[in-house]
Amino acid sequence: MRAEDIRGHKPSKAEIKRFQSIKDSDIDYSDIPKLTKEELDRMVNFREFRKRMPVSVRVDPRVIEWLKAKGPGHLTRINDILLNLMEADQRTKR
Repeated sequence: MRAEDIRGHKPSKAEIKRFQSIKDSDIDYSDIPKLTKEELDRMVNFREFRKRMPVSVRVDPRVIEWLKAKGPGHLTRINDILLNLMEADQRTKR
């Protein structure tokens, strides 16, 4: 199965419940190759879904064009960028 095969698929409640019941210790990872340093460096942090607050903000059109050029989800990317900055700021204050 490829990512293209499942892109846009919305899991049913039964599928979600089934996957949530699987423990990490039940998964066989032995056939998965180790990631290279380059692959690890390109990874982004996946965040669990949290309720979001609607806000209105003025953004430079170049920023929006840049985010939209990366594909669907430009508003989610704005949130992720801000969360990454917030977390980095919090780490430096510890």
